[in-house]
Amino acid sequence: MSGLIPQRFVEDLLDRIDLAELIGSRITLKKAGSNYKARCPFHDEKTPSFNVRPDKGFYHCFGCGAHGDAISFVREFDGLGFTDAVEELARRAGLEVPYDQTVRQEMQQARTLTDALDYASRFYQSALKGPEAAFARDYLAQRGLDQHIIELYQLGFAPGTGTALYDSAGKDIQGPLVETGTVSDRYGRPRDLFRNRIMFPIRNTRGKTVAFGGRTLGDDKAKYINSPESDVFHKSREIYGLHEARQSIRQLDRLLVVEGYMDVIALAQHDIHYAVACMGTATNQDSLAALLRQVRHLVFCFDGDTAGYRAADRAMENALELLTDGLHLQFLMMPDGEDPDTLVRQEGSEAFQKRVDGATPLSRYLFNRQSEGLDLNLPEHRGELRARVEPMLNKMPRCTLRDAMWHEMLRLCGGRRDWQSKTQDGGTKGYVYRNGERQTRIQEARVDVKLSRDTIVCQALLEAPEMAFELLELCREDRQLQQARGFAEWIVAQQLRDKKQLIRALATNSSARTRFFRLFDGIEHLPSRENALAEAREMLTPNKEAAHKQRLTALLTQKRSIGDLTEAERQELQQLGRRKK
Repeated sequence: MSGLIPQRFVEDLLDRIDLAELIGSRITLKKAGSNYKARCPFHDEKTPSFNVRPDKGFYHCFGCGAHGDAISFVREFDGLGFTDAVEELARRAGLEVPYDQTVRQEMQQARTLTDALDYASRFYQSALKGPEAAFARDYLAQRGLDQHIIELYQLGFAPGTGTALYDSAGKDIQGPLVETGTVSDRYGRPRDLFRNRIMFPIRNTRGKTVAFGGRTLGDDKAKYINSPESDVFHKSREIYGLHEARQSIRQLDRLLVVEGYMDVIALAQHDIHYAVACMGTATNQDSLAALLRQVRHLVFCFDGDTAGYRAADRAMENALELLTDGLHLQFLMMPDGEDPDTLVRQEGSEAFQKRVDGATPLSRYLFNRQSEGLDLNLPEHRGELRARVEPMLNKMPRCTLRDAMWHEMLRLCGGRRDWQSKTQDGGTKGYVYRNGERQTRIQEARVDVKLSRDTIVCQALLEAPEMAFELLELCREDRQLQQARGFAEWIVAQQLRDKKQLIRALATNSSARTRFFRLFDGIEHLPSRENALAEAREMLTPNKEAAHKQRLTALLTQKRSIGDLTEAERQELQQLGRRKK
């Protein structure tokens, strides 16, 4: 829809907005010459690196790279789409967005539907205060909710009579209520979808009601039911509690993703205001993308039963394709038989917060889960682990995290030294995973690798550039050392004498970086510095001996007798003989 707003209007709108005033209304700015500085609202920092240039109409953070104009700031800070951000700025500037007629009608239709849903929400809130809702109020009190939380999340009550909501609405509201499915006309007559239920309004990031969830207070087969999808509600994109979290915590740095409405509300009751819930039965990629548009740190919290682990596995697998460097995902599994609602009431917010802080990173959760039931002392089970994990890692985009997890898989599936440790009697003991937890910590060991001579010489040059003069002669005589030859010639030409000088030269010389930054591509592990230098020296020693032998043979075969040698050749022969001895 952004393309349907005239570009000239967007440019005029940006010219009218005072960027410093806009940003200053949301965060604290300090004057710095003709500009302004602040601590960045998009990442945690102690010293200000967020700069605002009102004269240029843009902001830039030198810490995280956030950059943009007034529209992009409102989009990022308020979590709005392009059109909503333009609408917000237009209201601020006293302008009306000049949509074309078709778009205007679509937006008016959406406003009509959300207005009807907001009316339904107010109706349910009012009904909660009536005499018919005494049991509903008792239920909420038993769940430990006070009036402040009930009002914050706009909880309500749907009366048990079949048409209470429909009958209370005016004719201009009744049609939109049917259109959103809040009132059903499935059987030819209107009937409220929600009856005798605690009502949970689902609000978008602008605070507009787009749907409802309802928990039964009777013996209905369905404990919870949700509104059907409509023009304003797509369950895979909406996040329950996100609007309330943003109202409570202006600068969200992480979100705790739980499974149910009551989990979100119970945690908020205990001052944990960053909990949200995805709509539907699984955390799919659409809901993950919606979450990651808000923060870059997610903690998934699931029940500790079989269903909870299955839900966590689905969330993990769906997240793999979206993972990039800078994203931080963790998993917190509840003790069996508990959920966040019951546990936070039982142990309090401080103890629960410690659980959140100690949640398992995605990489460890993945390996723990895939190692369950395997005895990694057995080669067959190590092969099974790789067969499970490798397809999952292949889903990930190329990034540092993927490389690190790939190395971890290779380590876990490596040689027996990784899987054995000495016991007191000199024997070995294996490592078994049970219930997703590693029972005995595996001792990390350097993996022995056999690298090409070319790579060994390159590493030796990197570790000890002072050997370049000596190694260059070897490289020129051995055709297999072409990569090392180029590296050595460059080091000699630059007159680099130690590793510090070499690193500085590579860092500041763009052509050298382009030429040499792939020297060690495709290599999982490099030998230690000592081993690399030792191998390079071994190459030098036999090379010199071979040259001496070759020259000695040539001198003896080129002439018929020693008497035919020149005086210089006889002296060289004597020296070569002494070296041979």
